Amino acid sequence: MNNQKVWFVTGASKGLGLSLVKQLLNKGYNVAATSRNVADLEGAVGKSESFLPLAVNITDEKSVTDAINQTISLFGRIDVVVNNAGYGLVGGLEELTDAEARANFDVNVFGSLNVIRAAMPHLREQKSGHIFNISSIGGFTGNFPGFGIYCATKFAVQGFTESLAAEIKSFGIKATIVSPGYFRTNFLAADSLAVPKHEIQAYKEVREVQAAHQNDIDGNQAGDPEKGVAAIITVAEATEAPMHLFLGQDAYDIAYKKMDDVKHDLETWKELSTSTGF
Repeated sequence: MNNQKVWFVTGASKGLGLSLVKQLLNKGYNVAATSRNVADLEGAVGKSESFLPLAVNITDEKSVTDAINQTISLFGRIDVVVNNAGYGLVGGLEELTDAEARANFDVNVFGSLNVIRAAMPHLREQKSGHIFNISSIGGFTGNFPGFGIYCATKFAVQGFTESLAAEIKSFGIKATIVSPGYFRTNFLAADSLAVPKHEIQAYKEVREVQAAHQNDIDGNQAGDPEKGVAAIITVAEATEAPMHLFLGQDAYDIAYKKMDDVKHDLETWKELSTSTGF
């Protein structure tokens, strides 16, 4: 079985990305997938005529462009782009250095933009395609002490994806923001979750959240990654696609809590908010 459509997935050597690639190949799709270490990717997925593993540094425009071109060269087209590569960063805003914060933005935000810029000429030419940008429930609400910079990167993903959807609609291309809650992947493992080089112990709430994520939540997440990526595939196969795809009961509940909080502030301060016109 071959579904013809070609997927391009970043950050595919572990976590949701790896689960997605495996399910896609099992369903007969052609898949190009990236990782910083192609050997890890090949070892995790195996070999297949439908699979193109690529060593890519998503913060390097040439590396990304070369990967897109290799995909087009082998499969002839790209239909679905999944910007999944990224990493978590825990630490209070005061204690994270400028370099630590910018590094998180470089991967989580600018890496995805590099992929979008490289893929869009091909999608525009064929007048079809679907871009999935993997955000987080932390991109919809920042009420997580110690995750301010990470949340900021994912808020950025939400913002530019909404604008992207409006920009590319007339070309017949769709864009979807995926906002997972907690899924049982290695996202909270030491090699995926960066911590401050210089912690400030006065931040009691930050230290508690950091410890909880590293020691208690890791390995006990409620979300099944196989079901999560199956949901993404379902949306990709649907005629109509949502702008926002929340994954997990926790993400669903937290999103409604945020919306209720915003509505409360809107109505409580309505008189003042609407009093500013001439």
